[in-house]
Amino acid sequence: MTIKSLIRRFVRQAPRNTLNVLLAHMCRQEYDNQVFDKFNERPVEFAFLFRHLARLYPKSILDVGTGTTALPHLMRNCGNLVTATDNLKDAYWPYGFSNRHYWIIDDDITDTQLQGEWDFVSCISVLEHIDQFDAAVRNLFQKTKIGGHVVLTFPYNEGTYSPNCYYLEHSAYGRDLPYVAQSYSRKQVDIWCRDNNAQIIEQEFWRFWTGELWTQGQQIIPPQQTTADRSHQLTCLLLQKK
Repeated sequence: MTIKSLIRRFVRQAPRNTLNVLLAHMCRQEYDNQVFDKFNERPVEFAFLFRHLARLYPKSILDVGTGTTALPHLMRNCGNLVTATDNLKDAYWPYGFSNRHYWIIDDDITDTQLQGEWDFVSCISVLEHIDQFDAAVRNLFQKTKIGGHVVLTFPYNEGTYSPNCYYLEHSAYGRDLPYVAQSYSRKQVDIWCRDNNAQIIEQEFWRFWTGELWTQGQQIIPPQQTTADRSHQLTCLLLQKK
């Protein structure tokens, strides 16, 4: 190999090598600075999501509300073609963000500018933070192919809707947050199915708290899978567009 070719190779590789060093440093800092805060609902939600990905094997996936998570990267590792989006201008991200795991398209699902349709759409623990949730669900289904599937997870109570669980009596946290956490009910789910020509394929109910609604009371770890007629505060839904 000539001196010239060695120089060209070095020049081509230098930016990537620099980036790898910076990423390694960032990962080491994150590792060293780990502090336990509280458990969350992701193990339950991701288990539901990937179980259905394993059953359906969709070619194309749209993940809405990715945030800083590695979820689309994990799905891409499974071979799926993945598009990830989030609204970089809403109250949940007042200072914006960057995702080091995957490319995120800046898009507001309540007024989406996305083109095309997908075999499978996921929206994990996002819908509760969207004020115009009916518009969000409508656009989730508009971006789903006929016969395709949508996975939604969110705080839920079979008979009661709450506009913001964080302000409920005995809520464990959230009063200082700049966004809401709604808890939906059967009424909202039935409306979404009716208005978007969708049917429920599977629904799970989970108890995470000792109180009636999300964040009320003491956290239950590990959470308990239950039924619609027993205490629960979160649901995982698999819907199909007819």
